Parts: sequence; structure tokens; C-alpha cells
Amino acid sequence: MEKAVLRKVAWRFLPLLIVAYIINYLDRTSLGIAALTMNRDLSLTATEFGYAAGIFFVGYCLFEVPSNMALYRYGARMWLTRIMVSWGVISALTAVVSGPASFYLVRFLLGAAEAGFFPGVAYFLSSWFPNTYRARILAWFLLAIPASSLIGTPIAGWLLDLNGYAGMAGWKWMFVLVSVPAVLLGCLFPFVLDNTPDDARWLTEEQRQVLKTMLANETREQHKTQLGPALRDSRVLILAAAQFGLIVGSYGIGVWLPQIVKQHLRDNHLVTLISAVPYIFATFVPIVWAAWSDRKGSKIGSVVAGSALAAIGLLISLESDSFVTSMVGITLSLVGINAARAIFWAIPPRFLTGAAAAGGFAFINSVGTIGGFVGPSMIGVLKDWSGSFNAGLIGMAGFLVLSALLAGSLRIFVRTS
Repeated sequence: MEKAVLRKVAWRFLPLLIVAYIINYLDRTSLGIAALTMNRDLSLTATEFGYAAGIFFVGYCLFEVPSNMALYRYGARMWLTRIMVSWGVISALTAVVSGPASFYLVRFLLGAAEAGFFPGVAYFLSSWFPNTYRARILAWFLLAIPASSLIGTPIAGWLLDLNGYAGMAGWKWMFVLVSVPAVLLGCLFPFVLDNTPDDARWLTEEQRQVLKTMLANETREQHKTQLGPALRDSRVLILAAAQFGLIVGSYGIGVWLPQIVKQHLRDNHLVTLISAVPYIFATFVPIVWAAWSDRKGSKIGSVVAGSALAAIGLLISLESDSFVTSMVGITLSLVGINAARAIFWAIPPRFLTGAAAAGGFAFINSVGTIGGFVGPSMIGVLKDWSGSFNAGLIGMAGFLVLSALLAGSLRIFVRTS
């Protein structure tokens, strides 16, 4: 009965949320592809493009905690709808930017509009699934990140071919056409999502009771229920710092991978196709890894291993005569990052509930998301300074090693891994 109820809940929520996050994430995927022609049209240097990619996360971080507290107050159904619709509208406005200043402004507003989506969904799912299933459920949701690159990178490349249609550049068409689905999909949220099991009329009374009993009986450590104490909890601070390193690596690779590949290949279509290959492995391997982690109860150890694998992969990928070796290294890094990020979010619900969970999830993600500014910006600055991507890749590897060490230190504070 328990498995049947959880399966029913998963099929109700996960397909919509996964597709929504794929669409949501397409902006970050398509940004790297747009740079292949947009940077020339807007006369952007590598440093300016890196800043534009990163300033998105400034707006995101400033509004992350307030957004998730609003979600806690008004419910995920209404608030996630607001995020998707406003995000889609502002994302489409990227098509009207005319230089660095307007590009910076739209990216900042886009981050503010999207703030709270991921931690809001993580909080929402933790309210529906017990700890023994959370890592694999979050892994399925987070497959949207690599899947957006796997699916979106070739699509974005093809959309560039609309260049000149109706007098508009191909990269502008790309931003418009990847934004419209966000608005349309957001309008489905009120009809599918329910805030709590008590609201789920699509479950029988017996099924609702089984689900509520599972959630009530799960083992928790001494937990925080209020936001203030949660933000001072050493476990929350360590998780936030570890998440920072993971995001530096994730966005650093995601934004710059097409231009790294472009050094070896000239054809933009081939660049987009090859850039998608590492995400095939980064989509499916983390799901298997997360399921193993749930069965073995080795969540902290898995985050450490994933972070370490990601760092090693980046060091392997340092520019050399072998393009294949470089791509293997990047693939290993993306597998490690995505596995670690999925399993990572199964740890906070062990000691955060209620308002503390909503705000704590947002705080961890907001601090971590600063890495989304640091990663792309760092690579852009170091590329202009050194003429090579090597310095940036080494810097990202250092942050991932730090994440592994921080995650390992959690064993001192979290008894159940």
C-alpha cells in the first residue's frame, strides 16, 4: 500500500515538475549557445558575457528566501504558478537587449522572477515523500538539469538558423521560443499540484492516511521548526557552503561548455551536438546513484564522492592535444556534480521542518547560487587574462574539493547519513 501510494503521488507531480524545470533551465542552457552569435552582435567581451550570465544569480539570491517564505505562506500551487509565468515573460525580453547594460538588467530581473523555484519544489516534494525515498525522487526531478542541456542544446542550435527571419537575429528568436512554454506550462500548475496530502482529492481517504502516517513516523534528528534558529544552525551553514562549490562547477561548465568545444570544432551545429553528449551520462547515472544511496543510507558519503569525482574530471579535462580526453573529463565532472546535487537535498529534511525547512532550503540554495555568478564570471575573467580555459577549470576543481571536504564534515553533526 505504501509503495502504491508513493507511486501514485510521483506520477501525479513528477512529470509536470520535471518538464517545468527543463523549460525553466533552458534559459541557462540556451544562453551558452546564444553566445556563439550574440556576443558578436552585442560586442560583448568574455568578461562582460560572464558577468551577464552571473548577474542572474544576484537577483535570484536576493529574492530566494522571501520567495520561499511566500510559498510557505500561500502554498506551492499558487506560488510556483507565479514563478513560471513571470519567469517566461521576462525571459522573452532578452530578445530586446541592445548592449551590456540592458543585458545585465534583464538577467537580474529574470533571476528575481525565478527565485525560489528549485528550493520551493524541493520543500514541496519533502512534504510528500519520506526520507527513504527523497534522494531518488529529487534525482528524478534534478534530471531536468542535464536533460535541459541534452534536449535544449541541439534545439537552441537549430533555432539559431532562424537568423534573419522577420528581420530578427536567430539568438533573439531562440530566447522568445524557449520562453513561451514556461508561461503555458505554469498555467497547468493550479490544476495538478496540491499543497498537502489533506488537499489531495485524487487520493482515497485510506491512501491519504497511509501517506500521512509514513511522513509522521519517519526518523528525524533534533529538528528546527522556526526560520531564525535554522539559519544559525551549523549544519545549514555547512550545507550552504558545500552547495556553493557544487554550483560554481555546474554553471561554470554549463555556460562555457559550447565555447570550450568551439575551440576544437568550427561548425556551430556540431558544437551544439557534441556539447550535449556529456549530459546523456549526467542525466541517467545520477538516478541510479541516488537509488543506491537511498537503499544504503549513504547520503553524505555519496555527496563527498560525487564532489570529488567532479573535481577529478575537471582536472582531466584541462586543455590537451586529445579532445576526447577533455570531453571524458567534463562528462565525469557533470556526472559527479549532478549526482551530488540530487542526493544533497535529501539531507536538510533530516533536521528542518515547517517554516525552517522552507526558509532553510531557500537560504542554502541562495548562498549556493552565488556560485552561479562566481563560476561563469571567474572563467570569463581568467580566459581574458590567460587566453586559456585551464585556469578557470582548475579554479572550479578547487571549489569542488572544498565541497567534498565540507560535506564530509557533516558526519560530525548529522548522525544519520
